[in-house]
Amino acid sequence: MTRRMLWVSLPDQRPRRELYWMSRMPDTDVTALAAQEPVGELTWIPSTYRRPVKRFVEAGALAWVDGLAEQQPAAYDWVTTLELCSLVTGQASRWRRGSRVRQAVLTWENLPRQPLYRIPPYKQALDSARDADLFLCIVDAAREHLINNGFPDHRIRVVKPGVDTSVFTPADTPTEDPVVVFCSPLAPNKGIDRVLEAMRLVRRQIPEAQLVVAGNGPLRGLVERAAADRRGGVRLAGQLDAHGVAALLANAAVFCTAPRPTWKWTEQFGLAYIEAQACGIPVVTTRCGTNDEAVHPPNALVDDDVEALAEALVTYLADRELRVRVGAANRARMLAEHDLTVQCARMGAAFADIEAQGAR
Repeated sequence: MTRRMLWVSLPDQRPRRELYWMSRMPDTDVTALAAQEPVGELTWIPSTYRRPVKRFVEAGALAWVDGLAEQQPAAYDWVTTLELCSLVTGQASRWRRGSRVRQAVLTWENLPRQPLYRIPPYKQALDSARDADLFLCIVDAAREHLINNGFPDHRIRVVKPGVDTSVFTPADTPTEDPVVVFCSPLAPNKGIDRVLEAMRLVRRQIPEAQLVVAGNGPLRGLVERAAADRRGGVRLAGQLDAHGVAALLANAAVFCTAPRPTWKWTEQFGLAYIEAQACGIPVVTTRCGTNDEAVHPPNALVDDDVEALAEALVTYLADRELRVRVGAANRARMLAEHDLTVQCARMGAAFADIEAQGAR
């Protein structure tokens, strides 16, 4: 029997990957309320949002979706949203009340004392989600977070993110060039400033080392200034689609980023890490939040320190055999633990497990 799911999106500036994963689950027919047309085999209902503040807040968007009330609960088996304290999660909880529709909440949250939980209306959204049928955690730390906040363990399932290993795939021949790729938002919390500083130290030992930066954000000007200096070895590739990112990673020697926590955010996993590893290259990054769930040894997790980053980068850039060996191990682990088709099927199994427990 086909599962009928209503996905209520956050007001992102881009389609969410979580929604794409839902659309890839076996025997699932997804209808999505979203501002922009999502990717995937699904039905899209173009939606608008009411936003008192026009900015995205980590761990929950301060926005309400229009049009949810017009959807008939009888047409759906599930309503699914992202994050516990997003206001659309609270909307979905109220919308399905009194019906047979089950509710699922996907969460990456890994801050046990998330400060947003204490602030109305985020707190009300959190409290209204407590009777959801399924809490689908994308990282192990999210399960611990839920339990620490009093959510029932028997309704929690963990399924790690998947990566399309047919798109993110190694080059036929690993590069010999000492090229480092940074592919992430150009924002302070992702650490492009640290990486630029580290590369200046790296080039003292490996003058031919290059840094290619893909992404956009508030620190773009910093990267543009670095790229304008032809002596610096920095190139700005701009915003790329998935295939562009995959090609960039496959022809790199090392992937590097340097996240650091903010008052309301810490790195949860980092999809760019598994994309790089699927392309068969090593990862060098700073230890932040729970990104150790994505970055395993012998990849390098270092302190938030420019010299430590530079030292780890030099280790890989100076030893092609080492990075080929680590890259091959990374590729094998992605195939075994993070293949997209397998992980989407596991997400479907989490929904089926709750369904098998009986009617609401």
